[in-house]
Amino acid sequence: MSATKSKSANATAHRGLTSKFETIGSILAMVYAMSIALNVGAELVGFSLLLVSSGLFAGWAILDRRWTFLLLQAFYAASAIIGLIRWT
Repeated sequence: MSATKSKSANATAHRGLTSKFETIGSILAMVYAMSIALNVGAELVGFSLLLVSSGLFAGWAILDRRWTFLLLQAFYAASAIIGLIRWT
C-alpha cells in the first residue's frame, strides 16, 4: 500500500471515529440536558451522561487537534464530577 493510500485510509477511519464520537456525544448531552431541566429526579443519570459525553467530545477534540474544544470538555467533565458528588 502506498503512502498516499495509507493516509487516505487513515483519514477515512479517523473521520468515521470522530463522526461517531460527535453523534453519540451530542445525543448523550441532549438527554443530560433534558434530564436536568425536567427535574424528575434523574440527576445522577444526567451528570453521568454529561461525563461520558464530555469524554467522547474530548476524544474527538484530540483526534482533530482542537485544543480549545478539549479545554471546554475538561470544564464539562469537572462540572459533571461536581454534580455527581453533590447529588450522591
